[in-house]
Amino acid sequence: MTPAIKLLKNNQVSFELLSYQHSADASSFGLEAAHKLNLDSTQVFKTLVLENQDGQLLVAITPVAQQVNLKQLAALCGAKKVAMADAKKVQASTGYVLGGVSPFGQKKRLATFLHCSATQFACIYVSAGKRGLDIAIDPHDLVKLTAAKLGEF
Repeated sequence: MTPAIKLLKNNQVSFELLSYQHSADASSFGLEAAHKLNLDSTQVFKTLVLENQDGQLLVAITPVAQQVNLKQLAALCGAKKVAMADAKKVQASTGYVLGGVSPFGQKKRLATFLHCSATQFACIYVSAGKRGLDIAIDPHDLVKLTAAKLGEF
């Protein structure tokens, strides 16, 4: 059981767990999940950890088929600029490895931003904290549990 699953259970949040066989040679973890679980990629979201100019980490949750617009995200979070965080920093801060970072159950609670397209769905899919494991969850529950700010980026 991952910290993400434990947090959802402890908070009595409704979710569904989905698993698939992760391929070590997958170039995009999120698109791999969408393909192997036969899901609409607009409903599958990746959890990215970025860093602002002061070295502060933040989380961006965005559709797997989209690239993050770094300028828009920086404006949304009130930073001059943001960039992808180093993998070692990500693991140290969240407790998760790249490709398995969940928005839930991270070691340190980081400012979280959710792409506004998530709210058009009754459920979205995010990592459960391990490669090959996803969670189907109501995006409103995600916002409530992570204190995520909605925006377009």
